[in-house]
Amino acid sequence: MRVSISHHTIRKGLLLKSTYHEVHLSVAFTHEEKQIIRQRNLSKIKLLDRRPANARVDDRDEKFELKVGDLMNGRIDRFLCANPSQAKIYEDNLLDVLAQMKLWLDDNAETGTRTVVEF
Repeated sequence: MRVSISHHTIRKGLLLKSTYHEVHLSVAFTHEEKQIIRQRNLSKIKLLDRRPANARVDDRDEKFELKVGDLMNGRIDRFLCANPSQAKIYEDNLLDVLAQMKLWLDDNAETGTRTVVEF
């Protein structure tokens, strides 16, 4: 699994332009990892709860969840942050979650074996 994260500054809005800091995430899975995700039906698993800087108050939280399927096939995930500090904190959170996901995919590669313990 290869992860690429980049930061971009963008301006949005028609009349009142606002500056946002966008974090782009791209994950390149190996063939084996893609097979694990497909065989175990892991694409709908939620990795991260998040809410972008331009979200409205009445928007549903489920709309902004980051799921495994969102990262498949080399798609770029874009997320807006209000300032550079929040973008860096978000990047740290992404790296933590993706490191856990790598361990989790390795655990899902094979089924468990028989274990006998005597107490």
